[in-house]
Amino acid sequence: MDILTLLFALATFIAVVLFLEGAYLWWASAHSAEVKRLNRRLEEVATGVQAAQKTSLFKGESASGSAAGDRLLDMVPRLGGLNRLIVQSRLNLTLAQFIGWTLALAAIGFTIPLLLNRPIILAVIGGAVLAALPTIHVARARSRHMQQFERQLPEALDLMGRALRAGHAFPTAIKMVAEEMKDPIGGEFRILFDEMNYGVPQQTALLNLASRTDSTDLSYFVIAVLIQRESGGNLAELLDNIAAIIRARLKLYGEIRTLSAEGRLSAWILGCLPFATAAMINIVNPGFMKVLWEDPAGINFIYGALMMMVLGVLWMRKIIRIRV
Repeated sequence: MDILTLLFALATFIAVVLFLEGAYLWWASAHSAEVKRLNRRLEEVATGVQAAQKTSLFKGESASGSAAGDRLLDMVPRLGGLNRLIVQSRLNLTLAQFIGWTLALAAIGFTIPLLLNRPIILAVIGGAVLAALPTIHVARARSRHMQQFERQLPEALDLMGRALRAGHAFPTAIKMVAEEMKDPIGGEFRILFDEMNYGVPQQTALLNLASRTDSTDLSYFVIAVLIQRESGGNLAELLDNIAAIIRARLKLYGEIRTLSAEGRLSAWILGCLPFATAAMINIVNPGFMKVLWEDPAGINFIYGALMMMVLGVLWMRKIIRIRV
């Protein structure tokens, strides 16, 4: 055997070994038990909350609403974010049901075009579109819930500020919000009051509230209360200032949505126009566009057009999406 071949085989072997070693070190630096334990300890030190105190008030409640969903969460840790999205949407839906609906709709969307002797690309697109419907529904429900929650938050902070000025304690002010305001903010503060009333530390209960709602405005409230507990100060005035800031932000957000309405309408029109035009042409002259999906060049044109449409939609979404 040639010496160069031996050297090449040796170098390849060393490269593979080094690659496997690097992959293992990368995995161990982010997913090993030691790193997870260290991160958990650092979080405890940063928040001042011990791991034993971080348990929820409802310890017997399933994490995903079903045993099958809990098993999926154990097998696929990244499903935790999806389960959190479902919980924040406040829909009567579990993670297992969500995955079941997604798979069923994907199978239906993929099978129907094949039964109608349509190209495989239409089956893939149909399956992807129907599979995305549960995610879109959950995301829209979460968005509606969060918008209503943020609209109610300034009124809740004003109510708490007035209660504190009248001499009530902080837990009593939270109870007043839970009893006098409608859902969703009434229900969230009711859970907060129950946790505090049944022995969960106030800091842990507030952090649980921020984790459940995932609202930036509510995070300001939680951080302000935690800082006030450490440094002191006029909490009623602090709540009034936070409520004023939230109202100003919502007002600015409404103005931005008004100014960007034309861009959003243009994006919808430009996105739907090709499909509406193709449907109209097929109705008027059914055989006119048949060459587009029967000829290989036409299929390539469809792929290119869809790719450019996706890029255009993402570009326009980036332009009109302004964070406040």
